[in-house]
Amino acid sequence: MQWTQVYDPIGHWWLSTLIAALPIIVLFTLLAGLRVRPHWCAIAGAGTAVLVAILFFKMPLALAAMSFGYGVAFGILKIAWIVLAAVYLYDISVETGQFEIMKESVAAVTADRRLQVLLVAFCFGAFIEGAAGFGAPVAIAGAFMIGLGFRPFYAAALNLIANTAPVAWGAIGTPIHTLAAVAGLPESDINAMIGRILPFTAVIVPFWLVRVMVSWEETFEVFPAILVVGFSFALTQFFWSNYVDSNLVDIMGGVVSIVATVAFLRVWKPKRIWRFDYDKEAAAIPPPSGQIADDMGGKWPAEKFDGYVKVHKYSAGQVLKSWVPFAILSVSVFLWGLPKVKLAMNKATTPAFRVVEAGGKVRPGPPGWDVPYLHNAVYRAPPVVTKPTPEAARYDFNWLSATGTGCFLAALASGLVLGLSPMQLMRIFWRTLVRMRLAMVAISFMLGLGYVTRYSGLDAVLGLAFTRTGWFYPFFGTFLGWLGVALTGSDTSSNALFGSLQRITSQQLGIDPILMTAANSAGGVMGKMVDAQSITIATAATEQVGNEGLIFRFVFWHSIALGAIVGVIVMIYAYVFPYLVPHGLTFVK
Repeated sequence: MQWTQVYDPIGHWWLSTLIAALPIIVLFTLLAGLRVRPHWCAIAGAGTAVLVAILFFKMPLALAAMSFGYGVAFGILKIAWIVLAAVYLYDISVETGQFEIMKESVAAVTADRRLQVLLVAFCFGAFIEGAAGFGAPVAIAGAFMIGLGFRPFYAAALNLIANTAPVAWGAIGTPIHTLAAVAGLPESDINAMIGRILPFTAVIVPFWLVRVMVSWEETFEVFPAILVVGFSFALTQFFWSNYVDSNLVDIMGGVVSIVATVAFLRVWKPKRIWRFDYDKEAAAIPPPSGQIADDMGGKWPAEKFDGYVKVHKYSAGQVLKSWVPFAILSVSVFLWGLPKVKLAMNKATTPAFRVVEAGGKVRPGPPGWDVPYLHNAVYRAPPVVTKPTPEAARYDFNWLSATGTGCFLAALASGLVLGLSPMQLMRIFWRTLVRMRLAMVAISFMLGLGYVTRYSGLDAVLGLAFTRTGWFYPFFGTFLGWLGVALTGSDTSSNALFGSLQRITSQQLGIDPILMTAANSAGGVMGKMVDAQSITIATAATEQVGNEGLIFRFVFWHSIALGAIVGVIVMIYAYVFPYLVPHGLTFVK
């Protein structure tokens, strides 16, 4: 069975575009408008996508069903497994009492909530993004902030905003590798170009985070620290992406920004320590006047949290022990992300494809299996690609090399080191699994929706609408990447979907294809905070299930604004400084 995607089945591009958008309209209407529970929203959105693909775009039923099943299977292993394992590690840390010591060690660095969010959500989150990606930083840093005493709404919303600038280099540079392969352009040039766009946002986002929490005056009280966080990360991001490689950009940026910020806070303190109104030890201060408070009408949820507690004196050994779970996690996800380690584990656990080259020569291919009926059965057509091209569908059941497995083994090792018995570890895992069950259903169906969108060509229909913007294409082409991430929940998937389209369209319009393929990834990172998958992960990790609509409505406008900033930067490169677009760069070995 073979089927070629159709991009204007109605004969009027605007009507075809509207129909292609129906699954997203249904999803976000239920999620943000009617406040339906997220797993039902995901099921309804996925069902709509299947119906639209079959009824309007004439996709065969078998292909639609298999693409949905492929997405669900991918979501369980690649995404939901990470979130479950990360929350499990957090629960172990709480159960052993080590999280109390760890959060107080952070409070010992600074009790100021504004600075804590910079250290945890931005710096630490960037490190986790670089090592693991795929929702792990939102889950881990979100749970961390809950432990520090942040309200769940803050923990979820702030981590979604923070997890933007680093996303293009997530999971050891996976989005960059994918983009270069799909676009057929030099990876070093694309990597360097992204490294000339996103450092500007890396300076802006820390300021944005603090302003979301507090007023302008209270933001400028910690402006020196914001500059240290932003510039230390941005300069590292620029240097590593332009002169070293695409693998360790976020990991090095996260490490440098953490070290620089902690060192700076040893010699500089804000004039006053800012805490939430519910912090026990805080002075009597009015509720935060920042945007979150304003958006919620100045009213906070009824529940109360312990919040800030008086810092106890712990020995260096006790503090180091409390950080053992996250230290093991960091080492684990770093090792799991190394290409050589991943390849070795895949060879040991997953059979490889046999690829027959010209002349009959057979060589080993990537690990996994062809998805029945779907692999190479769907063809993308011009103008999305230069010629009809089959879409591969291989499920690499790499259970050992999956990032979630690295997180899970880190959790088990942490529990044993902290003195838990195997039976205690099993009981904690069962409690975590029960608590996360609906979130895992939602995540899996979100991926099912995204894969139906991809294989049916609905994503391409929406993307082609952006190509009709002419001279403004650098701006709106950036939002094409934003749309891809909002639809799929992954900058990697967005690059796979639209990388080739960006190259083809930019060449037709006389714009540098290196710039526009890079803009796809750079713009995509700002869509990360609004995709349903990330919101579901954030609410699951911060025990906010049921408030997805509230969080979506809040972060949506931040996502649009930051995406517009990236679009303006791309416009400036396209028409004012085109000579700054790199060509022919090579990485230092």
